[in-house]
Amino acid sequence: MTQPWDPDRYLTYADERARPFVELLSRVGADAPATVVDLGCGPGNLTSLLADRWPGAAMTGIDSSPAMVERARANETRIEWRVGDVRDWAAERGSVDVVVSNATLQWVPGHLELLPRLAAKAAGWLAFQVPGNFAEPSHALREELAAEEPYREHTRGLERPDSHDPATYLEVLAAEGFDVDAWETTYLHVLEGEDAVFDWISGTSLLPTRAALPADLFERFAEELRQRLRDAYPARAGKVVLPFRRIFVVARNKQGRVA
Repeated sequence: MTQPWDPDRYLTYADERARPFVELLSRVGADAPATVVDLGCGPGNLTSLLADRWPGAAMTGIDSSPAMVERARANETRIEWRVGDVRDWAAERGSVDVVVSNATLQWVPGHLELLPRLAAKAAGWLAFQVPGNFAEPSHALREELAAEEPYREHTRGLERPDSHDPATYLEVLAAEGFDVDAWETTYLHVLEGEDAVFDWISGTSLLPTRAALPADLFERFAEELRQRLRDAYPARAGKVVLPFRRIFVVARNKQGRVA
């Protein structure tokens, strides 16, 4: 993503965004890995949980956003933080015991084809989680509005996050010699305020659109999108329910090879 990430905005729903990571991590059976990498570490708050669980491991957090990495460095000194791209890291030499990626691969075009390269880097475990809710109104309404005038001349060709079903990930990683545990969960996030869904996507999927539109045009876009989201997710007693499907994969390298 070329648009700037805002750590503060992203962390607005830190608890809700952390829950899938914790549930993913609970299925990783590594006891005492020597090396652990978190791909797409964001502001580092969740990578710190990895350091808590495996305090003896050499821990690295990698993210493409300098702002996110700067926040992580300011808050956590036990971990080596790097600005970098998942695809570039997959091309580096060597392997690590545990590779973790939380809500990142959906932003990597063709990440299904990248998986074998990531698998080759995981000497022990590869675990990742991606959203699987791209057909929901929270995404569909944004895309529909962006395709309308006067926005579409600015938003044509924008990056679009995407993911696959659990069975697809299982098939790809099983072919690489992994024992694979893949599943999906739909969370029902109960959020405060009638514009809570707009606030949620403002920290993630709305960022490419925000970066593409001139400031005055984005304000017009945002107000229209807020109204459409209110209609799709009506508030009751000041609360909005946001269904959020997520895809989980935990894969163990049964061959134990080192790349």
